[in-house]
Amino acid sequence: MMKKAAVRPLAAAATCAALAGLVMVGQAQADPAPAADASTACPLPSGSAAPGRSDPGAQQLDPAAVRDAVAYAQANMRLSVRIYRNNCLVGTGPLDPATQNVPFNVFSSTKSVVSMATGVAYGQRKLALDDPIGKYLPEGPGWGDAEHRAITIRNLLNEAGGLDEAILSEFATVGNDPNVARQALALPITHEPGTNFDYSQRTPDLVAFVVARAVGQDFQDFVQDNLFDPVGIDRSSYFWLRDRSGNTYGYANLFIPSEQFARLGLLMQNGGRWNGEQVVPADYVEQVSVPSAPNPCYGLLFWTNRGDTCKTTDIPASRVLDHQLTPSAPRDMYAMVGALQQNNFIIPSLDMTVTWTGVLGDKAPDPQAIASASPSADLYYNFFRILMRGVRDQDVPDPGPYVADAASPNLDPANYLDPKILGNGIGIGPYAPPGCNLVFCPPGDLTTGPRQEIPDIIESVGGATDPSNNS
Repeated sequence: MMKKAAVRPLAAAATCAALAGLVMVGQAQADPAPAADASTACPLPSGSAAPGRSDPGAQQLDPAAVRDAVAYAQANMRLSVRIYRNNCLVGTGPLDPATQNVPFNVFSSTKSVVSMATGVAYGQRKLALDDPIGKYLPEGPGWGDAEHRAITIRNLLNEAGGLDEAILSEFATVGNDPNVARQALALPITHEPGTNFDYSQRTPDLVAFVVARAVGQDFQDFVQDNLFDPVGIDRSSYFWLRDRSGNTYGYANLFIPSEQFARLGLLMQNGGRWNGEQVVPADYVEQVSVPSAPNPCYGLLFWTNRGDTCKTTDIPASRVLDHQLTPSAPRDMYAMVGALQQNNFIIPSLDMTVTWTGVLGDKAPDPQAIASASPSADLYYNFFRILMRGVRDQDVPDPGPYVADAASPNLDPANYLDPKILGNGIGIGPYAPPGCNLVFCPPGDLTTGPRQEIPDIIESVGGATDPSNNS
């Protein structure tokens, strides 16, 4: 499993809250997207330029439906809302001028960014998805036994690495984790890799570590050079937390403004291509939303609407839903999903991307929904039902009013809290990484992470509070 228990002052002050991913439901189906009229489609922005804007009607959307969808989102605690069609920004929320440059923790949407970086490394032939991770790990004590080293990169991307997990215990030690890669490798394997969906937080941490080893570069530097720079995301606009050894957190803790976050959704919407440059390989983009065997609504660290059933996270308890993620959205929709509802929704058949950030927002009488741990709830469903009514050039069936899933009677906190996993993050107990604790964890210097991230935090937060950056 994984854990988290203490919080480094500066980093944790920005983090605070839960994490997790969500789930949705779906039945609506749109036809393949028609080629956008060159006279109305917007070019992707060059450098840090703002995206092109357009009246919704010019992009075959009913302006009233766009306004109603934005109003619904804003009324349900969305602090930023951005709707794009044909790469044009056609709708924003009333708070966007004040929030669009504020770096939000996008929580588990960070996992999808890690997936995109993995795709870049895959395209550069630095790794293969079915490689065992042991090919890229250091040798020696603390770097995994044969069983752990045999886990494949694909297993990790499917959240099916088999590692024991407990979401809140893994999150609790953010800022104090000595070495998340070694912590992951110290967790017991409770399921055969590739067979069971367990929403582990150490798993994407391990992916980020493996990618860094494969490319021979610090993970954040690799992401900046190969993913963020090509789409115009400036290094000073965001910050990304690290463990105390300097490893980047892969499960959450990317703090990025909504305008920049949206660029990642637009990149995927455009098949991984940005102004003539293939940033993420097209075949990898196609793979991210393919339903996995362990969980048909989960692909490669992206949630997908293509599955017929859906296994949720375990807050308060994991359950299997007998429907898609979001029934009111087209079946080809897939999403970057973070706790408290930080999302990029990508709908290839409509050439549409929706980005929002905020706090909670679901109102369904279900503890999992209220805790922002299930996207199969009312927020996604109702928003897309409203927005899809406005699509003029395609027929998107209306599945009818939202019907809540039966709430799980299982409220056992042991599903997401485990003292052994908490101990993994502070170097005590049976799951502690060999030789690691809050003071010492070879081979790294436990001041490395703070020294690297504090300047980034100061620069990013300073830019967000500069009035000249808000428009």
